[in-house]
Amino acid sequence: MNRTVLMIAFFLAVLGTFTAVGAAVQTEPKPAAPPDLATLAKQFDYDKAKPLDIEDKVVAQRQGYSIHEITYASPVTGRVPAYLLIPESAGPHPAVLFGHWGGGDYTEFLAEAEIYARAGAVCLLPDYPWVRPRKWRRTVQNFDKPEQDREIYAQAVVDMRRGIDLLFARPDVDRARLGYIGHSYGAQWGAILTAVDRRIQAAVLAAGVPNLDAIFLREGDADLKELLKQFPPGQLEKYLDVQSQLSAVNYVGHSAPAQLLFQFAAFDPNFNRDAMESYFKAASEPKKILWYDAGHELADPQAVLDRYAFLSGPLKLAAKPVLTER
Repeated sequence: MNRTVLMIAFFLAVLGTFTAVGAAVQTEPKPAAPPDLATLAKQFDYDKAKPLDIEDKVVAQRQGYSIHEITYASPVTGRVPAYLLIPESAGPHPAVLFGHWGGGDYTEFLAEAEIYARAGAVCLLPDYPWVRPRKWRRTVQNFDKPEQDREIYAQAVVDMRRGIDLLFARPDVDRARLGYIGHSYGAQWGAILTAVDRRIQAAVLAAGVPNLDAIFLREGDADLKELLKQFPPGQLEKYLDVQSQLSAVNYVGHSAPAQLLFQFAAFDPNFNRDAMESYFKAASEPKKILWYDAGHELADPQAVLDRYAFLSGPLKLAAKPVLTER
């Protein structure tokens, strides 16, 4: 089994189990025109009057900043675990919100967030509902219940919006300097956030996908086609149709005036270059695209440096990052 299929199998494992019945996947459906943005945005409405109810514990003290493990109340259900990095100086500080990839957790960007904290930025790294402690976890596991999965994914975005509320409630945060960095699913949330929440000035969308069709309905991969035969007839098509309400490509054209940096992996096994280029083409201006000789993880140090260089302008950070503690 090739690497692409192994990645797809892992993606399926992240989402959950499905019934193996050996039925062939149906032909690619003709997608309906997406709803307008105002209709799509209603999925991410929440009660802004609810208390944040922050619980805070300092877990590390570094030179010039501290690292906190916090939780805050989700407007949907449960609590949101997160790291919060706070510079020691008085501010006002820029802020950076991070969105990890779907199979990871809030530790993914912790080391990178420290670079921004050393540059004087308050950083927030929330966890998604399906990787939280059991008492707050909402597992995405049913291809036969696509509406349930869509609602849980939408909660991830709502909880990120609530994270912006948390940042803006801090007197040491400059509300005119908010950046976002998201990888994979985090890039999808970033496309949505910049369209439905105008508080982000600049966003990095790393190794993102325009929609799930770009993963599941690609041509030319016999192993992938064989794997997808395990879906009952019509189940995958319905699942993709329901999840299309969260497709990043439906939102990314409405991101202006936020600046967008797209970072793509030239050797990403999950989707092809045509899908990535069409995603970038659909985005609103101002936008920029960069390519890296890397896989989906984008494990290229230059990608980290390029993100910082991109955000340093709108966030008014020091021109060069401090990669180690002073």
